[in-house]
Amino acid sequence: MHIIIDYTDAIHRRQVIALWETVFGYEDSHNQPGLAIDKKLAVPDGLFFVAVQGDTVVGSVLAGYDGHRGWLYAVAVHPLHRKQGLGKALVHFAEQALTARGCLKINLQLIAGNASVAFYEALGYAVEPRVSMGKKLSQNLP
Repeated sequence: MHIIIDYTDAIHRRQVIALWETVFGYEDSHNQPGLAIDKKLAVPDGLFFVAVQGDTVVGSVLAGYDGHRGWLYAVAVHPLHRKQGLGKALVHFAEQALTARGCLKINLQLIAGNASVAFYEALGYAVEPRVSMGKKLSQNLP
C-alpha cells in the first residue's frame, strides 16, 4: 500500500531522480531531474508530492499555481506500480492541494504522441484548442 506525502529533499531526492529518469528519460538540459528539483524547491509552495511504499518512492507529482491557473508536472508512477490507481491518486492529491489554494483551472502538457492522453481524459481533462509555445533561456541553462 502506498501513501502520498510531501517531498522531503534529504530523503526522497535520489529516488525521485531515478524515477524520473526511468519514466521520462529526459534529454534536454533544462529537464534534468536534479535541476528541476532544485528549481521547484526554490519556490517553497508545498506543491511537490511523492507516493511511497515503505521507504521507497514509487510515484511523484509536481504542481504549480500562479494565483489563477494551476499546473501539473512530473506525474510519474514507477512501471512496477502502474495499473493500481496510483497515478489517479497522485493527480487527485495535487488537485485537492490546488483547490484548497483557490485555483480556478488546472492545465497540463503532454509530449505529442504520449499515450497518457486517455488516462487524463478519464480524470476529466480534455484536449483544448491551444498552441503550446516555449522559449529556452540559454543564460539559465546548465
